[in-house]
Amino acid sequence: MGGQAARAVGQEEQERPAVWSRGFGLFFTARSVSMLGSAMVPIATALGVGGLGYGPTGVGLALAAWMAPVALLILFGGVFADRFTPRRMMIGADVVRVATQALLAALFVFGTPGLWQVLVISAINGAAAAMYQPGVASTIPRVARDVQRANATLRVSESIMMLVGPGVAGAVAGFVNVGVVFALDAVGFAISAVCLLLLRLPPGSPVVVEESMWRNLRGGWLEFRSRTWMWSVILVWIIFGATLFGPLIPLGSVLVGGRLGDQAYGLVMSASGAGTILGGLLAMRVRPARPLMAGAIGMFGFALEPLTIAIGAPLGVLMAGHVVGGVGWAFWSVMWATSIQTQVPPEALNRVTAYEVGGSTLAVPVGQVLAGPLAGVFGARETLAVSAVVAVCGCVCLLLVPAVRRLRRVAEVVPA
Repeated sequence: MGGQAARAVGQEEQERPAVWSRGFGLFFTARSVSMLGSAMVPIATALGVGGLGYGPTGVGLALAAWMAPVALLILFGGVFADRFTPRRMMIGADVVRVATQALLAALFVFGTPGLWQVLVISAINGAAAAMYQPGVASTIPRVARDVQRANATLRVSESIMMLVGPGVAGAVAGFVNVGVVFALDAVGFAISAVCLLLLRLPPGSPVVVEESMWRNLRGGWLEFRSRTWMWSVILVWIIFGATLFGPLIPLGSVLVGGRLGDQAYGLVMSASGAGTILGGLLAMRVRPARPLMAGAIGMFGFALEPLTIAIGAPLGVLMAGHVVGGVGWAFWSVMWATSIQTQVPPEALNRVTAYEVGGSTLAVPVGQVLAGPLAGVFGARETLAVSAVVAVCGCVCLLLVPAVRRLRRVAEVVPA
């Protein structure tokens, strides 16, 4: 009987669409609409806080207020996802973010918010994101058999949102009010919550949940620590967070916006979004035997984003550099996400993802907060020039680590 049941489950799995199941369609919609709002918010935050007169330091603080709770609380998000299921945690996080973004919208539309209000609301929003994110990685393998293509499809959709979002944010902020951008974000999270409510997931691998939260955290840490390829990448990403990802938006928005105008900055960010679309499409077709090595090679292109801003390149060159950077970033992201989702046991995936995302984002708020002071001492362009050098050196380090360079792709279902 056990063998017949196993064969029945296996046959059902083979009959399930490789990507476009009903569950994946709902999850795809949820991610896409919420990502459209999320793509607009950093631009709206940068323009809104900058417009209040707080400068690069205020913008950095506002962005860090969102990122810091993500880095600090995401480990608990992984444990709670195991306890209460990822779907419930994601729905709850979406509901909280509907409220926070609606409140922020009201503050900007009907008055002039203080910086402390923006910081508090952003921190609550970030805490909700920390509860949401760990469940994403474990949900994708349950709604699609072809994990790489599913990740690439989501990346393309998210990239389209990144392409459209900044331009829309710049236009709405310039012609109406930045508060309307936050209102649109609240609507996106509401649609996402409804889609997740309708989502019905197939049974997953049983998860053993310890009574002690600390034992659960320790179990996730042991799984994370045992994979050299994973913690090596995270060490590089911690350096990237403080010196590359953190300063890029606070300083880039000021340098490009001050020199070419806010609409130009929106176009530059949209060019990066266009590049990530191309990178996602590339990841749909290319299945390298050594995914992290291929992804690290692609990430060299990301150095062009801070470099073109640092040298004061004309708008066309800025956009071209950001297209290349977007391609590299998206291709790496798909290779990385697929490696985690296929190399880590399903029963540990939520907690391992929490450590991975927490480590990846840990230093970003530090870089965001320090962006303004460093620019004041060394100059904004000089700071971003260092960011470009760090990007190149970090990719070289990835390729020098044997566990990263030699990690092989897990065989997946390839659709006919």
